[in-house]
Amino acid sequence: MNLRRLPLAAILLPAIVLSGCGGGRDGGSGVDTAYVARDVESLYTAAKDRLDRGDTLRAAALFDEVERQHPYSPWARRAQLMSAFTYYLQRDYNKAIQSAQRFLSIHPGNKDAPYAYYLIAMSYYEQISDVDRDQRITEQALTALTEVQRRYPASEYAADARLKVDLVNDHLAGKDMEIGRYYQRAGNWLSAQVRFQNVVENYQTTSHAAEALYRLTETSLALGIPAEAQKYSAVLGANYPGSEWYEKAFALMEKHAPDAGAQLAAVGG
Repeated sequence: MNLRRLPLAAILLPAIVLSGCGGGRDGGSGVDTAYVARDVESLYTAAKDRLDRGDTLRAAALFDEVERQHPYSPWARRAQLMSAFTYYLQRDYNKAIQSAQRFLSIHPGNKDAPYAYYLIAMSYYEQISDVDRDQRITEQALTALTEVQRRYPASEYAADARLKVDLVNDHLAGKDMEIGRYYQRAGNWLSAQVRFQNVVENYQTTSHAAEALYRLTETSLALGIPAEAQKYSAVLGANYPGSEWYEKAFALMEKHAPDAGAQLAAVGG
């Protein structure tokens, strides 16, 4: 998914006015100073300068150095979260997650904790792959997004997480539909039914629900249980009366179960 919409203003945290630290040795010279011992203010400023200039690789190393060289400084807490954000910009999502989790383990009640949880969720969300691939990351994204909503329901992050949960659920439903159609093509009707039923039961608000009901109509007829087919097609007609899937279900029932098709017409009419 190419939906990289992380609120930049939220992570760039209130700026700290610095004095006497403009002459940091990083200074744009191109010399790698990530591992040179430095005072905390100039080190943080060099990291922020690199980030502002788009040099995320150097910025992340410098933010990490703030924490390494000055672990008990108030700057270390800020640098941890900035490091996570910088790794996110690099698309190094594993390191972004690790940095955000480290921040939360040390500062669980910090005012920026909601953002850390959100950053973890987004790092999983950005890794969601096409439906024809393993969906473990998708499930991790769903868990992390749900956690943001649970912990901070009134936050701006929860509002965005709710939107993304809908997209993730649609994605997971699409995976079940793909597998179900595969089983259906192979004539494995029972396995196909399990997948389509999962969509109807667990993803009924997604864009795949209507097709899932139609596919259940098909597989029920293939299994020789027209009463079940009628049940699914009736639910389809009641909830999606104008959809192409209802029209297909109606035609299918008229062809294979005329009596049930007549009853279905009354429901859909």
